[in-house]
Amino acid sequence: MIRVLLVDDQPLLRSGFRALLDVEDDIEVVAEATDGQQGLALIKEHQPDIALIDIQMPVMDGIEATRRIAADPTLAMVHVVILTNYGLDEHVFDALRAGAAGFLVKDIVPEDFLHAVRVAARGDALLAPSITRKLIDRYVTEPLHTRADTGLKGLTNRERESVALVAQGLSNDQIAERMVISPMTAKTHINRAMAKLHARDRAQLVVLAYESGLVTPRNR
Repeated sequence: MIRVLLVDDQPLLRSGFRALLDVEDDIEVVAEATDGQQGLALIKEHQPDIALIDIQMPVMDGIEATRRIAADPTLAMVHVVILTNYGLDEHVFDALRAGAAGFLVKDIVPEDFLHAVRVAARGDALLAPSITRKLIDRYVTEPLHTRADTGLKGLTNRERESVALVAQGLSNDQIAERMVISPMTAKTHINRAMAKLHARDRAQLVVLAYESGLVTPRNR
């Protein structure tokens, strides 16, 4: 059973998302919150698999709530998925840097919404290659300040290579083909790199790859 917690200050949207989720046999909505502060308290109480969090709310916004969830080791298994009206804006990038696993635009079709919840719950690639490419495009047009100390020195050569390929938007199967290894071995390299870099998911891995300088726009 996938346990989901909804955090959004708009009752109608919460009701709509809940109506979609409640009819699924493998998904349970454990609680709802109207702002980030209330949501954070309920997340600590219920320990959901997925926290669907609106990015702009009163009292505490989704970015700060995400940052606090990511910083709390007792919430390491909670995957934050940001809800937004606007797509890839600056707030979404801030949320990804804060530790969000990915994001959904609120006008997403129901089938894609349910699929995204299940993908997030598995801890698989939480950003589709198309979204990763949009992240890359943003770094091309407006590169962020690099962070020198990200722990990359602790990676093996194969782990560094796999991280670079993740940052180029490749799937595990594509990475395996490029590195001439099995998809399972590719996934192992990526998971080990995530553990060493303390990245919660592939979204943060992409951000770290660019902020560390491992991958630059000209490497695309």
